[in-house]
Amino acid sequence: MATVYTDTSAVMAKLMADAEEIQTPAPGSLVEGMVISVSKNKVLVDMDGLSTGVIAGQEAHDSSGTIKTIKPGDEVSAYILEEENEDGLVVLSLRKASQEKTWHKFVDAFETGEPVPVSPTEANKGGLLLNIDGIKGFIPVSQLAPLHYPRVDGADSTEILNRLQKLVGQNLNVKVINLDTEGGKLILSEKAAESAKRDEAFDKLEVGQKLKGNISGIVKFGIFVTFGGLEGLVHISEIAWGHVKDPHDYGKLNDDVEVLVIGKEKDKISLSMKRLVPDPWIEATKKYRVGTVIEGEVNRMTPFGAFIKLDDEINGLIHVSEIAENDPDDAAEALKVGDKVKAKIIQIDPDDHRVALSIKAMSEKAEKKEEEVEEKEEEDVKEEEVEEKKVETDETEESEKKEKKEDKEETEE
Repeated sequence: MATVYTDTSAVMAKLMADAEEIQTPAPGSLVEGMVISVSKNKVLVDMDGLSTGVIAGQEAHDSSGTIKTIKPGDEVSAYILEEENEDGLVVLSLRKASQEKTWHKFVDAFETGEPVPVSPTEANKGGLLLNIDGIKGFIPVSQLAPLHYPRVDGADSTEILNRLQKLVGQNLNVKVINLDTEGGKLILSEKAAESAKRDEAFDKLEVGQKLKGNISGIVKFGIFVTFGGLEGLVHISEIAWGHVKDPHDYGKLNDDVEVLVIGKEKDKISLSMKRLVPDPWIEATKKYRVGTVIEGEVNRMTPFGAFIKLDDEINGLIHVSEIAENDPDDAAEALKVGDKVKAKIIQIDPDDHRVALSIKAMSEKAEKKEEEVEEKEEEDVKEEEVEEKKVETDETEESEKKEKKEDKEETEE
């Protein structure tokens, strides 16, 4: 039997040439692997039996908290940072893998216009900030929905920040309105995410509709109320029938409140609280009459006059020209808050909700003048009656003469 001698090196070379080239994943790519072991801050991953990857330190912590739930045998997706470290292991990252997935999710949302849920991690005076696996997002104050918009008197930055900090950690639905691919930054809008829902609710809203809502803001000119994804304003003049000095006296943030829709135009909704209760001025016209003398307490002063409390909802005004005979330049020269005064009602205008009072009309001089006016009016009435009687007499005499003349003419005929 013949012996066959084989060139081993040539065979090995041929086998290697015929074998498929093993593709080693490069840094920057996502790979799938099976978890070999898990410790507090370290995960070993088998990469198709060709190499072993390691996930350690901050790279083991992503926004989903994957390291807390995975166990040996689980499949995991990771991002390659380095092909090999000093221990011969491929350096992987769960955080970076999550970041890549999250970024693609936001890019898709930007292109489709679909809302995405987010949770702010921080607040500053300009809005809310997010940091999801290194991706930075920002929701400007102007892009918050009405329910979360911080309505603050005088734009007090400290109070605005306090309100915004209460939103940190809450789940909000937002739309991506701008993204910076190179910087990995996002501008988000909660208002835009709710616009379709708001438009639909606005179209269904009707003037005269009675609604229940929550107070979302109180400012010097009124009270903001949210309901069904919408927000409207109860202007200070629509809070109560009487004088409203401070809207804060009529509620606080998040209070339940009942309102009446009295107007809607473009994106503005006008509401009223006072129109849901009877108008006290209707009863006032029955209770008070011109010429009636009232006694009350001064509860508000202005340069042009003093307001007197007639009852819980109604004030009367003593104009500065009706305080005294010498007509002071400023009402405060003659009266002050808390003074008890007697005054005469000289005018009532229920349509404009005004009662005009006068102290000057209470003086002897004014009363004497009023009596003289009344006496003159009586004299005028008497003169008119006399004149009317005279006219009636003349007409009667003329009629009688005419009748006698007609009788005489008939007799002669």
